[in-house]
Amino acid sequence: MRLLLSEALFAAAAVGLLAILVEHAVTVWHVRGRPAAPSRPVSFSILKPLCGLDDELEANLELFAALEPPADELLLGVRSADDPAYPVARAVAGRHADRVRVVVQRGEPGLNAKVNQLVTLEREASREIVVVSDSNVRVRPGFLGELAAALEDPRVGLVASPIVGSQGGTLGSLMDRLHLASLVSPGMIAPKRLLGLDIVVGKTLALRRADLAALGGFAAFKDVLAEDFLLGRAIKERLGLAIRVARLPVVNVSRRLAVAEFYRRYVRWDIIQRHVVGRALYSCEIFLNPILLGLLAWLAAPALPQAGGLAIVCAVKSLADGLSRSVQERSRLRLRDLLATPLKDLVVGAAYLTASVRDTVVWRGHRMRVGDGSLIELAAEREPA
Repeated sequence: MRLLLSEALFAAAAVGLLAILVEHAVTVWHVRGRPAAPSRPVSFSILKPLCGLDDELEANLELFAALEPPADELLLGVRSADDPAYPVARAVAGRHADRVRVVVQRGEPGLNAKVNQLVTLEREASREIVVVSDSNVRVRPGFLGELAAALEDPRVGLVASPIVGSQGGTLGSLMDRLHLASLVSPGMIAPKRLLGLDIVVGKTLALRRADLAALGGFAAFKDVLAEDFLLGRAIKERLGLAIRVARLPVVNVSRRLAVAEFYRRYVRWDIIQRHVVGRALYSCEIFLNPILLGLLAWLAAPALPQAGGLAIVCAVKSLADGLSRSVQERSRLRLRDLLATPLKDLVVGAAYLTASVRDTVVWRGHRMRVGDGSLIELAAEREPA
């Protein structure tokens, strides 16, 4: 019986590996394509909600302030002047006073702290296209041009950028970088290209200000945690417009992330995802972690053939992830990254299993209970284990 279970788990791991190879092939083909260029000048308002001192925050903001061609306005949002990010934002704005402004949040309309800032930033934005970009993001040349070109098509309502990680940093930051290029970006690109499924991850996204207003603005998403995903769904279902995934990835800068924080981050992401996509589809995602399945297969029947099977699964998954990542990041394949992949996948697997039985998250200092559609309510500070 144990041997039969082990064989079934290895079969599931093989199915997962095949799916991952297809995902990576589609992702590599997508990001190697040439980004489109706009046919006319377009005006941009870039909205950056800030919270605390992200790694290399000032350098991240400077790169956006110095974009070529420049954005018409870069709005740096803070909840209050007490936020540690406020003096950094003021310094950047002082050096680029012609197009950079600091905007302090007015009011607190909902429970999603990021959306609360976006509501104020949206009121201040005045340009044709609104770009929402997290504070720890950097971009590559041609970034604004590709967004403008996509939104020239009147049938397109939103453009989301795939994500890669920055080089260097702690083990937790390395895990984050590996995960972004191996699961998050392929999870945006491959479902869209193969199945027409839209999965919007809002590290950086762009849409017309008029379309945002037609949906009720960011205030319509003030009490959900998956505001990016649900914004994409509303663009498609309510306005009848398409979602586009950009070819140029944005870079998520992380230098000091602890492994424990990496684990907690993906517990939170997975809880949100389960409540958005539903438990049935969420359960299928276990196939995208063949290393976890291989480990369970070996534990079910810990013998030499099973150990060899686990080693093969680890090697294939690590190499497939590494080759795809090197193309997305435009970086060399590194032995350290290959060796860290199985450990990262096991931490991600632990987060996935934890999120299967939990409904509360801690985000920006608040404990929240997540319901259907990622609707949130404040939760008690302590709850039964």
